[in-house]
Amino acid sequence: MSQHHSLVATLARFKIIPVIQINNVEQAPALAHALADNGLAVAEVTFRSAGAAEAIRRMKQARPELLLGAGTILDGGQAEAALAAGAEFMVAPGLNPRTVTACRALGVPFIPGINSPSQIEQALELELSLLKFFPAEASGGVGMVKALLAPYQQISLMPTGGLTPDNAGDYLALPRVPCCGGTWLTPTQLVDDGDMAAIGLRIRQAVEKFAIRP
Repeated sequence: MSQHHSLVATLARFKIIPVIQINNVEQAPALAHALADNGLAVAEVTFRSAGAAEAIRRMKQARPELLLGAGTILDGGQAEAALAAGAEFMVAPGLNPRTVTACRALGVPFIPGINSPSQIEQALELELSLLKFFPAEASGGVGMVKALLAPYQQISLMPTGGLTPDNAGDYLALPRVPCCGGTWLTPTQLVDDGDMAAIGLRIRQAVEKFAIRP
């Protein structure tokens, strides 16, 4: 199985990928336990904070079974730091050919962000077919995903941006939407506050609602 298809299959088992901004790396181990203990051993840790790589390292150290991705990867340097920390896939808000090249050289899967047919064709030219549809709700939501998937049978989309427990199921019901990215499971304020009980509850609710059995 190719690296691409292996990642798609793995993410499809999880269905919902928590997108997390960790401002205080001291919270990282507890957050790792909150994810894994409540049935969702996966996360995309965004590089929107200075300690993102260290947070990934601490999460992986605390719970080695976690599948960790690095988000908001804007250049090769960030990708290299994330990979060294233990990230197993990279995600970006947009499509930058230089970042694609850097991740390919590192041998790590890269999921670029797109929200138009032209960007999809650029991704296909770069031999990428698992793409992040971002920002999902602001870019037309479920209707836009349907419209984009119709002419491009070879792609899969991971909608992220504006998803909630109420609309995520509508995206997941579409063919070739293996998973969604969601910030509602781990809101930055709850992470900053270290409220792992509240985060754990949100994760358990999502696991039950979307019948997640990774």
